[in-house]
Amino acid sequence: MPSAKLPVLSQHAPAPSPWMSQGIISNGMLYCSGSLGIDPQTSTFVPGDVADRTVQALRNLEQVLIAGGSNLSKVVKVTIFISSMAHYAKVNDGYARVFGEYDVKPCRTCVGVASLPLDAEVEIELVAAA
Repeated sequence: MPSAKLPVLSQHAPAPSPWMSQGIISNGMLYCSGSLGIDPQTSTFVPGDVADRTVQALRNLEQVLIAGGSNLSKVVKVTIFISSMAHYAKVNDGYARVFGEYDVKPCRTCVGVASLPLDAEVEIELVAAA
C-alpha cells in the first residue's frame, strides 16, 4: 500500500507555482521544495548580498516547516544550489546565521549550477522530521 502524501502550504512563505507544493509530508518526513531569497510580502529578492538572501531562503523554508508541524531543529538534510562557487563563503555566512545555534547540524550538500530560477544566486531545499 503506498504511503500517504500530505501537502503543506504556508501563507508566510512565497506562494508556490501551480505545478508544485511548498512541502510534502510522507512517512514521517517533511520534504520542502527549493526556496529563493524572496520576501513573501513583496515577491522580490531581499536587499543585501547573497548571505542575506540565503537567510531569507531559510526563513521561508522555516515557515513551511512550521506549517507542517516541524521546525529548523528537526532538519536532517539541506541541499544548496549556488549559481557560482564565488558565492560559497557568503552562503556559509548566511547559513551560519540560521543553523549556527544548533548543536547538531543537518547533513548538507552545496552544488554549483549554471543558473537558477529568476537569476537567483542561491536556492535551498531541505528535509526534516515531521
